[in-house]
Amino acid sequence: MNAPLIDPFQRPISYLRVSVTDRCDFRCTYCMAEHMTFLPKKELLSLEELDRLCSAFVGLGVEKLRITGGEPLVRKGIMTFFEAMARHLQSGALKELTLTTNGSQLARFAPDLAALGVRRVNVSLDTLDDRKFAEITRWGRLPQVRKGLDAARDAGLRVKINTVALKGFNEDELFDLVDWCAHEDHDLTFIEVMPMGEMGEEMRLDQYWPLKDLRARLSERYTLTDLAERTGGPARYVRLEETGQKIGFITPLTHNFCESCNRVRLTCTGELYMCLGQEDMADLRAPLRASADDAVLESAIRAAIARKPKGHDFDYSRQGVSGQMSRHMSHTGG
Repeated sequence: MNAPLIDPFQRPISYLRVSVTDRCDFRCTYCMAEHMTFLPKKELLSLEELDRLCSAFVGLGVEKLRITGGEPLVRKGIMTFFEAMARHLQSGALKELTLTTNGSQLARFAPDLAALGVRRVNVSLDTLDDRKFAEITRWGRLPQVRKGLDAARDAGLRVKINTVALKGFNEDELFDLVDWCAHEDHDLTFIEVMPMGEMGEEMRLDQYWPLKDLRARLSERYTLTDLAERTGGPARYVRLEETGQKIGFITPLTHNFCESCNRVRLTCTGELYMCLGQEDMADLRAPLRASADDAVLESAIRAAIARKPKGHDFDYSRQGVSGQMSRHMSHTGG
């Protein structure tokens, strides 16, 4: 039982993304419907159960833990979970504890996160325009997020901005975003919009801005040098020689990055998705609750990893979207 987690394609699984809630204080148009029906609380794993599950993964060799949602910082009592996970940082079993957030609650929580050993946060931000920000998030307000970003920097957290490339929405802000991140000393990664959630094919096709086109636009102004660097996720990086900035690209559509996939995703109900772009999942809540003996849970985890597929099937064409997932992004975790 001490053997590391290795999938059928000999990829070590060392990275777990954990959604601690499906709830969010925003309603981003590419992530969820405006009038979402959220899970009843009784279906959610308790924070103690999430601790036990994550600790089991750490015991099986997971070295990076990313907390996601929904918006993870809106879950009541969430800092007690971060405190529990910090013990794995202190023991050396966990190399990194981090989170992806919309930034709305960072002003409140950034100092505590830093004190517990969080060193980096990813903040989802698709526009620097107040009006467009309110439009894309429906419920969000940009000044609140900017305040959170300032708090994160003041607490010593390294910030990476995640920007979804949306045709006709933020194309005209490409260079503004790059310049702003340079000024604020934030890293920046662009992400292709993924076909998840019941948004309709027409909307997805209208939103889709392939990153090869975005990169070509960048190369009109900057000299781009490809970097060999990997951070344990799917991003590929370039350096802008004129500014020294590192820019990331996550391209599930134009470049299938599955050959190096080292991650799985756990939902707030205990469903383990071995691939973001496939519907197959394993129920870990049942074995978790069936026995106090972690051997049962660990066996279920190993059985799930043995089913991890080689890759996803996301694809866009002129005719439609293939590989579309019916579940919303907020269900699996960003």
